[in-house]
Amino acid sequence: MIRRTRELYGTLSWRDLAVVAVVALAISALLAFSRPIVMIVDGERVDSDVAPVTTASDKAFVPLRSIADALGAETELDGKNGTIDVVLGGQSLRLKVGETHATLNGMPLTLKHAPFRVRGRVMISLSVVARAFNVRASYDPRDARIELTTPGIGQAPSPSGGTPQ
Repeated sequence: MIRRTRELYGTLSWRDLAVVAVVALAISALLAFSRPIVMIVDGERVDSDVAPVTTASDKAFVPLRSIADALGAETELDGKNGTIDVVLGGQSLRLKVGETHATLNGMPLTLKHAPFRVRGRVMISLSVVARAFNVRASYDPRDARIELTTPGIGQAPSPSGGTPQ
């Protein structure tokens, strides 16, 4: 068996083994030191069984139900046609997994990225959440942090004691 393996792959030199070891060590270190992304809504940490998804171009996708619940929105799934309705105050978002056509307050809205599922959870672009529910949203890849702030909530008082505008 060993002879057959050497015939197929040749023999490994110490240099080859060292290169493989260094690459494996580097990848292990990256995985060990990478931090999971933390989601914060109005100053409170939001936990989800599915972590946010990010891209190399710093786009962030968040689990819709977790974020909607943290914002105080009502979420309904229509099992027949697959639409998802999220209502927060006077704002209403209707979308469907895999489709870029949605409605915001009954008006057509074209999404840059269609919602998708990760382990059964619907993921939606952070920018869509910000637009649909009038919240400030940011993703800091360096700190591995997604933060959403509802205007008037989760803001520090101004030095004069009033609410910042």
